[in-house]
Parts: sequence; structure tokens; C-alpha cells
Amino acid sequence: MSSTEIAAAAPGRGWGRARRVAAAFVARNIEFVRDRTALGWNLVMPVLIVLGFAFGYSGEPAPQYKVGVLNDGAAHPAFLDTRHVQFVPYAEADTEAAITRVERHQLDLLIDLRTQHYWVNEESAKGYLAERLLAGSDGGSGFRREAVRGRVIRYVDWLIPGVLSMNMMWSALYGVGYVIVRYRKNGVLKRLKATPLSAVEFLAAQIGSRLTLVLLVSTLVFTGTHLLIGYPMYGSYLHLLLVFALGASSLIGIGLVIAARLRTEEMADGLLNLISWPMMFLSGIWFSLDGMHPWVQKLALIFPLTHVTTAARAVMIDGAGLATIAPQLGVLAGFTLVCLGIGAALFRWE
Repeated sequence: MSSTEIAAAAPGRGWGRARRVAAAFVARNIEFVRDRTALGWNLVMPVLIVLGFAFGYSGEPAPQYKVGVLNDGAAHPAFLDTRHVQFVPYAEADTEAAITRVERHQLDLLIDLRTQHYWVNEESAKGYLAERLLAGSDGGSGFRREAVRGRVIRYVDWLIPGVLSMNMMWSALYGVGYVIVRYRKNGVLKRLKATPLSAVEFLAAQIGSRLTLVLLVSTLVFTGTHLLIGYPMYGSYLHLLLVFALGASSLIGIGLVIAARLRTEEMADGLLNLISWPMMFLSGIWFSLDGMHPWVQKLALIFPLTHVTTAARAVMIDGAGLATIAPQLGVLAGFTLVCLGIGAALFRWE
């Protein structure tokens, strides 16, 4: 072919290439529109997230100061009527724990109405202002001062238990829920059904493998970030391991329930997103739930991730023992038994 013929044919070849690209482009768009599941998640999920945050923060603004109150009811000084201050009652038996919270800047002030004492952290700016509010109130001058000191709990110290819990959630849900559905779609489960392997044995292997990997990865992340950042660990490592083990088991159980019958990865991905995103935002991972709507705070208790994060923070930051985190451990154990039982009962090879 001469150079003149090549030049004449080049526009035709270019136009043909453009037509093929355009055809593939249109076909992919039509495929996306026809996939009602994917289209629904892309349209509905952002709206649900926006509406959820709008409702969650529709209540009164969070208080500016947090003051612990011992022996509430022994007296009622005018300071207790101060606006924009959250007063948290403590039993006399919890005095040491409350003082520890002042040392760690988790309480701005602690007052004892019976003994007329108050504790303040001299290194806390908010504690200084709360003390001035007490001194300027009617009867506040009659309280005796007790100064304490302690390291501030940084945001990263407060955040790390939630980040570890969130990473565990993604691994547990998708490592079981998504993978088993993919096995079913690709015919792997159909071939396994023809082997001597029973459904119970297959599920036990999947659950054991995922639990081992989740705990191993969480341990590595915990160790690595602790070496880099140096956040505090006041509780027992064994108690923290128990929290994460029960938390991972409950989340694996949820993934198993989702994967028990589904045939398409798209549907599994949509359901996993429907569960994981509300858990991530409503479990107190990134921010405290104190300022959110009371209904949202109660709704958060439905999610196992809330109990994992709460118990992990209690162990790491407050040095809590088994008695303190027993309610969270009980909820996680219940989630695990119920979800694993339902998932195993519903499971089908095909």
C-alpha cells in the first residue's frame, strides 16, 4: 500500500477505533444502570449517610466542661446549675477511678459534695477554667482544693482502640462474607461438596482461619503503632486479646450470616456496606457519641463494634479489669453464638 493509500485509510481506522470505544463505553453504562443493586447503593448510601449525621447531631450541643460529682444529693450548690457543664455522678466507691480520670484529663473537675473537696489537674486548661467557675459560684469558695497531675490522653491515644476495631471489622466481614459468596459464584463450593468435607468442617476451617489472621494482623498493627507513637496501655494485654477475640468472632458470625445463601458478589458487597458503614460511624471510633442524639446512642448499642471499641478503650486507657468490661464481653459472646448458629443453619453449598 502506498503512502497515499495509507493516509487515506488512516481516518477510517481512527473513526472505527472511536466507534469501538464508544460502543464499549455505552455498553458499560447500560450494564451499570441495569445492575439495580450497584445503582441503588451509589444513589442511596450517600443520602443515608448525610441524613444519619444530620439526625445524629440534631440534639443539644455537647457541654463544654465535664465535672464528676461524688455523693450526689448530699448538697446542691449553685455550681451544679451551671449551664454548658456536664455533671457526671460517681459512687463513693469509685472515688479512685474518678480521680484517675481527672489525672488523665477525662474529667475537668471532680467535686465531693459530702466532704466539700474538689480535685483539679494543674496541667489542664479546661480544668483551670472549671475551677474558676466553681470558685465564682455561690458556695464554691467553701470547697477545699486537691491538686493532681497526670499525662493528657491524646486524641491518638483515644483513637487507636477504635482504629484497631475498625480494621478488624473489615477483615472479618469481607474475609468471610465476601469470600464465601465468591466461592459459591465460581463453583468452588460445588466442587467441595463432592469431597468428604462436610459443611460444618468447611465453616469451622473458614472461621478459624479468619479469626487467626485477624488477631495476628491486629497484634502486628498494635505493636507497630505502639513502637512508633507510644500510646498508653494501662490494662492487661490478655484482657485486650479477649476483647478482640470475642469481637472478631461476632463480626465473623455476621459475615457468615450474609454469605450463607447469597449467590452474587454485588449483593454481598451491598449488604456488607449496609452493615459496616453505620457500624463505623455509630460505634464511637472517630468521635465520642456523647453529643449525639439519644436515639443514636441507643442504636449504637446494637452493633458489636460499639462494644469492642468501648471495652478496648476501657482496658487500654482506664486499666479496666474483667469485672468492668463484663457487660461488653457478654454482649459480644451472645452475638457470636447467635450469628454463628444462624449462619451455620442457613448455609448452602449452592
